[in-house]
Formats: sequence, structure tokens, C-alpha cells
Amino acid sequence: MATPRNNTAEFPQVVRTPDRFRNAIGKYRLRRSSACVACGKCAEVCPYGVHKKQLNKMAKPRHYLCVGFCCNKCVEACPEKALSLESNPVTKMIGDYRWTSDLLISTWYMSETGQIPPGDIEYKVGNSGGGFDKLRFNFVKEPCEDPSRDLDMTKFSTRVPLNRLDDGRGDVSIGIPVYGGGMSFGSISLYTMVGRARAWKAWDSFTCTGEGGYPEALYPYDDHVITQIATGLFGVREETIQRVKIVEFKYAQGAKPGLGGHLLGDKVTPEVAKMREAVPGSSLFSPFPFHSVYSVEDHKKHIDWVKEMNPKALVSVKVSTPTDVDMVAVGSYYAGAHIIHLDGSYGGTGAAPDIAKKNIAMPIEYAIVKVHNFLKEEGIRDKITVIASGGCRTAHDVAKAIASGPTVWS
Repeated sequence: MATPRNNTAEFPQVVRTPDRFRNAIGKYRLRRSSACVACGKCAEVCPYGVHKKQLNKMAKPRHYLCVGFCCNKCVEACPEKALSLESNPVTKMIGDYRWTSDLLISTWYMSETGQIPPGDIEYKVGNSGGGFDKLRFNFVKEPCEDPSRDLDMTKFSTRVPLNRLDDGRGDVSIGIPVYGGGMSFGSISLYTMVGRARAWKAWDSFTCTGEGGYPEALYPYDDHVITQIATGLFGVREETIQRVKIVEFKYAQGAKPGLGGHLLGDKVTPEVAKMREAVPGSSLFSPFPFHSVYSVEDHKKHIDWVKEMNPKALVSVKVSTPTDVDMVAVGSYYAGAHIIHLDGSYGGTGAAPDIAKKNIAMPIEYAIVKVHNFLKEEGIRDKITVIASGGCRTAHDVAKAIASGPTVWS
């Protein structure tokens, strides 16, 4: 285990970001009637910045900052009774049982501010009634011998070693038990890829290129980038495999096992086409599966191929979560993989049809436990790193996944 680190001292500080959109959605809505005389009393008493006076007029309330009926100070303080508070009817039109309107609103708020939302907005669980939404942490408060003693953060470490095989290859570790899953050039822009790389370097972790190749703009971040080899072999080059510390084989994506990938022709720009060695404007399809892999022995040849090209790199294997995913994990270990990456049924949903993402693969919260227990029974759980993705919505989901495995989250 690496030397414990004081994460609050080393990681970048949270800075509030400006709104990228004009109209954020809030859980509550304030109405200001024509009786308003623009006295500014509401702006004076509101602790959340909902109201603002501009010259001799009151600006439109920033509804999404309102914490609701648990505050209500502005309504009570208005001398003209011009303000009224109500639940925002829009919230009844957005979300579903997994991604409730509260989770959508709270995710927006936390992304913008870096803080948990105030008031009664539910930011921990959804309303599905199962999986992560059913799991709860039971925090036991034990009396401290010395209540005045401050918690010493230097005694805690979030660092996770990824190479558990002790095979002489890279001694790779990450500063936090989270990394950025694959998002390929073409599905996202180059600016987004570079932004992700900068962020994960700051967090001392990794981001994955996805299956669209390794743009030169990512070269300064080699030590924090995972390059992916997917079934279409788009952009796979020996020189890029040799640049990185981790190479990932993507056999399947959680939300669409058995379907492969699809990049719309409109996204295949000249730059993307050059990287993928394709024709601009033509849709690209990734086959399923690797047509060179039909057994564990074939799988081992793939892993040996990467190990031969890059003697220091770790090899990760990304798979979906069918009912026999535990056998796949064991097979990947014996094929020489350092990491097994489980992608649950809600992974990659932006490019998956509903019939696939809601009916085929296993939800990640069940797959983690199944794989973890089977690896323990085989006596190899401490020799391979498990990474999970697909279905995580909140920091609490991440903690639950780690506690179930334990795992690293993507």
C-alpha cells in the first residue's frame, strides 16, 4: 500500500463554475405578482441568492437555487405578499425511477458548485426500489476516547494498486478509486477528451480513449491515459499501445451486449475518419465479438500480443455482464489480465436501444457481488483488480459498489 496522503491538501480545490445553460431546472418555483414594489427585502433575507435587485427592478428569481418550503424566508418577509412558492410542475415530466427528477437536479447542482444540494432534494438514491436504491449504509457512531482530537487525514489513503499479479510489469496505482471510462474520439470532441485527460491527471487517476484511437493531443497525458482496443480495431496502432501504462480490450459494452458499436456518419468528420482510417461521412460499425477470439486460449493470445508490444503495460479486459460473467472473470485472470472491467446493463446507454439496455445484461450491483464471490472461491480475488461501471449515478453508488466488491469505479 502506498504512503497515505492528505487528499484535501494535494487535490485541486473545488471552484464554482458558471452556468452553461440559460435555464437550470429547480425543484421549486417562485411566483412574483404585480403587487411587487421592488423593495428588495426578499434579496436581503434569502441566504441562497435566489433573488437579486437590478437598479429599480427585481430580476427574475433563480428558481433552481431555492431550497423550498423548509426555508420560505422570502415569502414570509415580503411586505406586499407578492411572492408565492410552489413545487415546479416540470419535475413531474422529467426522469424515471432510476434517475428521478431530484437526482437530475442534484447532479446539476453538485456539478456546478462542488457541494451537496441544500434543502430536501434527494441526492443519494433513486426510486427504483432495488439495487443501489435498496442498499443502505449503517453508520455506527462509537464514542471517541478524546472528543477534542481532530481527525488526522494523513493516516488515511485512497490510493489503489492495480497490478496484483506481481509479474514484474508496471507498479501502477491510482490516487482515488475512480477513473474515467472510455469515451471515443468521434462520440465526443477532441476538446472534451483533452479536458477529461487534464482532470484525471489532476486527480492522479486515468481516463480511457474508448475505441476511436489515440489523438496526438493526448500525448502529454500518456501516464494518465488508457488506450482501448475494441472489436473494430479503429485507430489501434503499435506506437500508441507502447505509450501507455494500461491497455484495455473491450469485448462488450454493458448496455448492448451482442450488438457492437455504431458511430453515426454525421460524426465521422475528416479528423475522425483519418484517426479511424475510414471514409468521412460514412457510419462506422464495430462487430461483435472479436472474430479472432472464441476461447480463453484465443483471449490469451490477444493479451500476450499486447504484453509483447509493451513489456510494462497492464492489461485490462472490459466485458458486459451476462449470467456467466463470473466465469469470464476467472478466464481473464488465467489468460493473464491484470484488471477485469465489468460494464453493467446501464453502461453506454447513449448509444444503445432501450430493448437492449433494459433487458439483456445484468445490473452492475448484482454482477459485482457475483464476480467477487466467485473469484474468492477460486482463491484469486487478491490477484486481480475489479473495475465496475454502468449504472453509477451518485457518490453513494460508488461507495456501495466498492463495499460490495471491493472495486474501482469507472
